[in-house]
Amino acid sequence: MDETNKGFMKLLGGLKLNQISETQYEFIVEVKEMHLNTGKIAHGGFLSTIADTGMGTAAHSVAGDKRCVTINLEMKFISAGQLGDKLIGKVKILKKTKTLVFISCEISNSSDIVASASGTWKILK
Repeated sequence: MDETNKGFMKLLGGLKLNQISETQYEFIVEVKEMHLNTGKIAHGGFLSTIADTGMGTAAHSVAGDKRCVTINLEMKFISAGQLGDKLIGKVKILKKTKTLVFISCEISNSSDIVASASGTWKILK
């Protein structure tokens, strides 16, 4: 299920996810005023949401369009995303079993890694 521009993600401005290869995907999103925290940098919740959405949509794709849900999500915040930054998320499917998909993601701006994420998605019947 592609949720990149629906529900909660639609309220955040959506994101565009492209399949690069069988195991690699990429998304792009621009940091807007509404994505900033009080320190005027990209909010950690926003970064977590785009990582979860990008990886979850990739999980759905490799699961043969079966619905997938996040079991766990680990985030590491490495540098700051600034207003106007175009954030590029590089998503990699690490392993798929009959019931689980293991995924990693690295989110960068034009000069730095902003965050990295990894997680596990359960494939529903």
